[in-house]
Parts: sequence; C-alpha cells; structure tokens
Amino acid sequence: MKNILRRAAAIAPLLFVAACNTTASNDPTTTGSISQASLGQEFQRGTASWYGPGFHGRRTASGERFDSSDMTAAHRSLPFGTRLRVVNESNGRSVVVRVNDRGPFAHRRIIDLAKGPAQALGLTSTGTGYVSLHRLD
Repeated sequence: MKNILRRAAAIAPLLFVAACNTTASNDPTTTGSISQASLGQEFQRGTASWYGPGFHGRRTASGERFDSSDMTAAHRSLPFGTRLRVVNESNGRSVVVRVNDRGPFAHRRIIDLAKGPAQALGLTSTGTGYVSLHRLD
C-alpha cells in the first residue's frame, strides 16, 4: 500500500502540470502559435479570394508586372507597397503580402491574393476564405 501511495504522490505533480498546459481553443492567437507582436494592427476581416491564371505577366495597377507566385495582393484602397499579414481564420495559417494592385471587384470581398499566398493559406481549392488583415507598416 505504501508503494502505491508513493507512486501516486510522484505522478500527481506531473498530471497537474499536464492538465494546466492544455488549451481548449484552436485559435492560433490564443494558443501562441502566432505571436501578437508579429501580427500587426488588425484593421479588417472578411472574405479573401485569389487570382492569377489570366493575369500572369500583365501590368498591375501599380505598373509592375504581375507574377502569380509573388507574395502580392490587390486591395481597393490601401496604398501600393503596404505590407499586410493575412491570417486564414479557419486554419491559422498566415502570410505577409505587399499590395500592388486594385481589387477585388467581386461583391463583399476585401482582398484578392496572388496564387502564391493563396496556396500558402490553403485557399486555392475552395477559392475563397475568411481572413483577417493586419497592417505591418
């Protein structure tokens, strides 16, 4: 009996620490997989889409050539060159993009991503996703 009590006393602190270390949330900002400091100031949430196949090599609204693999995006009003962290709210993935084009022109979408960042966020199969935008500069 003493041996069982001794083992239980040795295991109890480990179980306590393990129980304190669990989280009930899959939100990456809660679990710490994305640090709050690196997110930047959140200023917009909504639906993101992606574009690229028909526009590759053409000029963007900023005048540069569009490369669908570049980490770039189109936004209706942000100045060209603005850097944004885009966070896919359904899976917690994030990328940093630079605004170099205007759009999206589809109803209720807040940003159009080039194919590269859309793939990194896991949006290419669904075509759209719910994201948050965090301004970095």
